[in-house]
Amino acid sequence: MYKRHKIGKIGEDIATRYLYSIGYKIVNRNFECRQGELDIIARDKEELVFIEVKTRTNPQYGRPSEAVTSIKQQHIKKVALYYIYKHHLEKEFIRFDIVEVYVSRNKYIINHIKQATLQ
Repeated sequence: MYKRHKIGKIGEDIATRYLYSIGYKIVNRNFECRQGELDIIARDKEELVFIEVKTRTNPQYGRPSEAVTSIKQQHIKKVALYYIYKHHLEKEFIRFDIVEVYVSRNKYIINHIKQATLQ
């Protein structure tokens, strides 16, 4: 496993624990299909939430959420639509969140962006 994949996995684990601690019910992690992957799918009360997790160890490359480019957003939307179709969830209220995780040594900071606007 590449270093960036390990860091990404660590960030997803941290994000999952954080989301669980604020009352989210984790439905699925790393859902994959031909269109791409969704990091975390969770329930926040009545909403189904598709969550993209971005992790950084160094701020020199910008905010983690800046890596959710318009192309990445299109992939997220397509995978979410497929997930909704596959699980017959067409009547669900949905939203998209981004969780930024900054990791430095044994410390981390989380920035949760609710209702991230996708293009």
